[in-house]
Amino acid sequence: MRTALLLAAVLLMPLPGHAGQNCEARKPGAAELRQSLELAAATAQALDRSGARVVILARAGQDLDEYRLRYSHLGIAYRDPAALGGRGAWRVVHKLNQCGSDRGDLYRQGLAEFFSDGLFRYQAGLAVLAPQVQAAMVPALADNTRISRMHEQHYNMLAYPWSTHYQQSNQWAIETMAMLLEPGADDREHAQAWLRLHDYRPTTLHIPAIKRLGARIATAHIAFDDQPFARRMSGQIDTVTVDSVFEWLVRSGFAGIPSTIASSPAVGPARSHRFSDPPTSPQHLPQAPGRATQVALGQG
Repeated sequence: MRTALLLAAVLLMPLPGHAGQNCEARKPGAAELRQSLELAAATAQALDRSGARVVILARAGQDLDEYRLRYSHLGIAYRDPAALGGRGAWRVVHKLNQCGSDRGDLYRQGLAEFFSDGLFRYQAGLAVLAPQVQAAMVPALADNTRISRMHEQHYNMLAYPWSTHYQQSNQWAIETMAMLLEPGADDREHAQAWLRLHDYRPTTLHIPAIKRLGARIATAHIAFDDQPFARRMSGQIDTVTVDSVFEWLVRSGFAGIPSTIASSPAVGPARSHRFSDPPTSPQHLPQAPGRATQVALGQG
């Protein structure tokens, strides 16, 4: 909460977030919990109807309309046929920032938990990957060692896409995708080269100096020193956003046009003042079977 107040005072408006933590202790209300569960159920039904085994799944953790961005965070969702005693279930692997720190870890969650982190908008973005892409990725997604290969624990919510110094959540996902689609992409540098070769284009955010200074002072999980100096000085910050990933997947032929899944309307946005997504600290996520499981602890 202290971080959010500092940023509100210094920056006047929020920067876009990528699962950075603001450590805000807040218990969701009954209406929010209901909508989260409804969204998880609607998403599960859509996934089952799609016939897919692997998709890119996004959520809207905060209001990014100012930046013309719809979603704040994505994960790789896959069908686990062995879950729930052989009945099968959808799992999401994704990266989360450790609350109040510049560290991140990887987690495997069910859909209900993925959507229970204090959403701004109760909508999910779903990109069904092309069959050949799914086939290349699905064998590795239950393998903790393989999906941890591209993980860099040093977290920066606005990490530069073509640097290996930091990593943010969406960046881990596409670098992991590159590794699974190209055997030669066996480290982050080669994965980023593959993404360039296949025309991934990051989002350029326009963030003035006063906002950059305030964010750097007030938060542990934002840094700008990996950005090219000239672009940084002109307020041009390049980073991996969900929207840019969806555009790239369609442009490259790696996925079809993304669809939107919504829970029943009513309650509206959970909050409009959120800075970071999500508020739940990863170290406190339950680790019971079928729920959140930490899959990576060290450097990638």
